[in-house]
Amino acid sequence: MNSHSIRETAAVALSLLDLTNLKDDCTEAQIDALCARAQTPFGNSAAICIWPHFVAYARNILGTGHVVRIATVVNFPSGEMEVADVAAETREAIADGADEIDLVIPYRKFITGDEKAVTDMVRAIRAECTGPVLLKVIIETGELKDAALIRRASELAIEAGADFIKTSTGKVAVNATLEAADIMIRSIRESGRKVGFKPAGGIGSVADAALYLSLAETIMTPDWPMPSTFRFGASGLLDDILAVLSGAQPASVAASSY
Repeated sequence: MNSHSIRETAAVALSLLDLTNLKDDCTEAQIDALCARAQTPFGNSAAICIWPHFVAYARNILGTGHVVRIATVVNFPSGEMEVADVAAETREAIADGADEIDLVIPYRKFITGDEKAVTDMVRAIRAECTGPVLLKVIIETGELKDAALIRRASELAIEAGADFIKTSTGKVAVNATLEAADIMIRSIRESGRKVGFKPAGGIGSVADAALYLSLAETIMTPDWPMPSTFRFGASGLLDDILAVLSGAQPASVAASSY
């Protein structure tokens, strides 16, 4: 994995970035800024990820068919809404212009042994995500904690039709970890399906990103990470990416393991 320069890693990370603002006090002005920041002199992020009530506003800014996709969250962050309510939330978000839906599974029910709750939720939202709309399923690995639970939640999400499986909401104490990523990516490989992976929460540097990319390349193939199969969910990562790409941060500051 040492064949990549830190600048190459930064450029790849930019192309895979879901630039996120899910702050409780997010404003329209911050959405304006997010849409602008997603379009950099070095290329665009893959998507922005925002609250559902900002989707129409962001779509108005970006217009239709924009290269920067609009992702939003449903059943977020608690995972405790009723299926019908999440389906309605999803329909409204897609009507407002969302390209991608990041769905939180009912992870507390799953922890108690209710696998059907997961399957029912994912299948119902999968049915709403027609055409090109991507479904990313958040399994909240930091709350599941147990490796066997993380593996099983990944398998259930994949079997029920997830386009991506995602580690975390970013709203709990433990978010993305390399240990959880290893389990999830291996679950994808073993499924034999074209499913993507999205680590989210706590990834703030190109050095962090390099570790996840290296892991994905090791488990899958060197050319596997691309926007259709790999995303980073992050709010602070872009600053470090731009620092590396602009030359403001010397390569020696960032990890060279990737």
